[in-house]
Amino acid sequence: MERGSRKLALCGALVVLVSIAGLFSLSGNYFLAEPPIRFTSAPVPTGASFSAPKANVWADLTKSEADDILGFLVREWADLNVTSTPQNPPGNYIYSIETLQPNKSDVSSYLFDDGARPQRWAKVVLSHNTQETPSLVYHAVGPLPVSPETQVVPLIYPFHNGRHSVPNIIWDYVGMQEFLLALAENASDITTELLGARVNREDPYDPDALIAFPRMTRLGADLVYGWVQFFRPGAGSSGRTLLPQGIYARVDAGSPKTSGWTVGEWFYNGVLYADADDLRAAMGRPDFLRTPPNIDGHWTDTEDFDARPYGRDLPPPVSVQPLGPRYRLDRAERFVSWFGFEFYLAGTQATGVGVYDIRFRGERVMYELSLQEAMAHYAGDDPMAGGQEFLDSFFGMGTMAFELVPGYDCPAYAEYLGTQLHRAGRTEELVNNICLFEFTSDALLSRHTAQYSVTASRNTYLTVRSVSTVGNYDYTIDYIFYLDGAIEVKVRASGYIYGAFYANNPAKHEDEYGHRIHDALSSSMHDHVISFKADLDVAGSANDAVRMAVEPATISYPWDQPYIRERSTMHLAEYPVAREAGLEWPRNAGEFYLVYSADQRNAWGERKGYRVVSGTGMGNTPHLTIANSTVLGDSARWAEKDVWVIRQKDHEPRGADPLNYLDPLNPLLDFTRIADGESLERGRAEGEGEGEEEGDYDGDLVLYVNVGSHHVPHSGDIPNTLMHTSASSVMFLPHNFADRDPSRESVQGVRLQLKGSRSGGFAGLPPDDGAGGEDGEEEESGLRNREQTSKVEDKKTKRSDDEKEAGYRVHAGANYFGTPYTEGLHLPLDALEPDLRRYRTKETRVTDLGVNGSAAGIWVTDP
Repeated sequence: MERGSRKLALCGALVVLVSIAGLFSLSGNYFLAEPPIRFTSAPVPTGASFSAPKANVWADLTKSEADDILGFLVREWADLNVTSTPQNPPGNYIYSIETLQPNKSDVSSYLFDDGARPQRWAKVVLSHNTQETPSLVYHAVGPLPVSPETQVVPLIYPFHNGRHSVPNIIWDYVGMQEFLLALAENASDITTELLGARVNREDPYDPDALIAFPRMTRLGADLVYGWVQFFRPGAGSSGRTLLPQGIYARVDAGSPKTSGWTVGEWFYNGVLYADADDLRAAMGRPDFLRTPPNIDGHWTDTEDFDARPYGRDLPPPVSVQPLGPRYRLDRAERFVSWFGFEFYLAGTQATGVGVYDIRFRGERVMYELSLQEAMAHYAGDDPMAGGQEFLDSFFGMGTMAFELVPGYDCPAYAEYLGTQLHRAGRTEELVNNICLFEFTSDALLSRHTAQYSVTASRNTYLTVRSVSTVGNYDYTIDYIFYLDGAIEVKVRASGYIYGAFYANNPAKHEDEYGHRIHDALSSSMHDHVISFKADLDVAGSANDAVRMAVEPATISYPWDQPYIRERSTMHLAEYPVAREAGLEWPRNAGEFYLVYSADQRNAWGERKGYRVVSGTGMGNTPHLTIANSTVLGDSARWAEKDVWVIRQKDHEPRGADPLNYLDPLNPLLDFTRIADGESLERGRAEGEGEGEEEGDYDGDLVLYVNVGSHHVPHSGDIPNTLMHTSASSVMFLPHNFADRDPSRESVQGVRLQLKGSRSGGFAGLPPDDGAGGEDGEEEESGLRNREQTSKVEDKKTKRSDDEKEAGYRVHAGANYFGTPYTEGLHLPLDALEPDLRRYRTKETRVTDLGVNGSAAGIWVTDP
């Protein structure tokens, strides 16, 4: 079949290729007139219109709102000569504009008490470069829309320290580039002799040239230094971070102006040299030990187009959705409804999409579930790996969330949403970078085999997905909703590792920090710790956190006497989390971390709750291995435990801030000021004389949970890390939240009645009185005859009121709960392999983590 013909493929001929082929149902033949894939913002037709019950108060700013704010600020800050776009040399300009998320107390009044809609405000980052110490500064602008009442005020309240800015050591990105280029040119004789390459000022895209990556560290007001490492560009595969070279130079950058920077020591093959001339002198000595360069080649390619193992000539199985979505979406308000779940979607430039006001079957579950920070902390025995860390919200998990690939990132039938970024005087469209879809797992939700029946329930769940590509790594972030009310947040990582140079020098200790994975490449161990905020409101905002332990016990029971004096057994013991604290996942999974409603119980008198548990993926989610990180300081203390339980406060909306990356030892947001041990006992204030704003604690608590991995890359990470080896998640599981499993009302499945109408018990029990047919012939015929089953199902939908009252009657054969597929149908090719000619992105603005890519290129975009 010609790929360009877009011919319809008969599903019946694709039984082995399509996951649900052979079970399609509708009366008569059915054709999909339109492919289900949506590349644009056009809504999927779902019949009657669907609207959110309230406005999305977390929604992104529109372009017109951002333009009005930009014009207002240029006028308001005229004395600062503020421009809407960056200039060269750098002046003062407005870097970014986005929604300032409203206070929970205001939103709760609006959502639950019919209060007024919260005022709309914007958060603005000003790049203030004309003062003595260039800084990035937060301001709040509102109320919106812009009017005579609109004002601009310092955004101080989230930070506990009266500050709203950080010094920006990378403000002069053009000067930094020039400095590093001059450094490399002055050492071109060294790099040519040792690496066989040099920088190329005339052609920055020269595939055979060198580039320089810096690692800058701020230790104090006037103490900033960094190490620069040379890399080969990896232009063919973008595998630049697999191509580090073994030469490093130290830069002393205490002055805010690059004219005051100097080059200090050089490091090569385990030896520290005083300066470049010292290295040159050593190169001339006969005992100088050289290392082989790290050369690019096909080994960094992510694709093999030529291999033809058996089976690769056939496409793999895929999932299809032939009859349209079963969820409902208000695209304007980004409100989703699916089998009892309802929630809003919104996002930020730093952290990407989050989920708000999550309810299940009408009851509150969470106010917010959103990414806070993604940290990667390295270790090694060279100047780059030895002190390298990334806080990826600084680069922008939202700004780096690019268009998804239909049929690959998401099923072909997924629905797509886009986002807008308001930065550097422009509005940028990131199209189709969020997808929403149902998916049926290969594993059942539940099943059971009995004497006369077999029952099986399909595990279908709803996923909200985005992918953030921050330099070398791609993070796939899923929010997953299950039919029983469970919620999962899951992260999978792929892309190129950030490798270290392998010198193969017995005097070095590089084998302590990774494995040799190519000629001159080491895997460079690192920890990924990724923080999510989970503001649980289990059946309301008044909640208690409890550790329910499964403990061994020795107990004497009267019914054991006199034969067994004491029995070794186990029991449950509950321990309230009485103060704000960080918890680690318990040994042997011996404790349940529960969040209970303070006053709501199910029909059996049990407190309604949700359990927080390390979810699917590679074992328990980790926390940071390094204790008291030298480079992170207090900027990421949230990474030191697995789960944090704290009070909810309006003035503590986030657990991390992207600007912490620029001043980690004096962070703008210090998590220890949030998790500071306050009481979690409801109705109790934190000590005498406490400020009124703290007041009596009402039980509204927040969890910060971490996912991630201890990543020790190996040869299988070349060229890219594999997602099934890097997945990590946390799940929030209903715990006595309902009276029974609520998925029974929404799941689709089948009960195979082998004979009669009862499930029966075990072999050897009396036969079912309702069994019909000698040797089960009638029943076997019913199992095979799907047409007969379809007629029975049709009758089921036309039952009288009396029959409905009596309930469904199980019959011999297949008894479906939920609607099954019973007839085949035709599908367009798009349903199996989307036409990627409609992929809209022509060039992706991926950061390269270099000077222009990480520090400046993210915060400054060429106008």
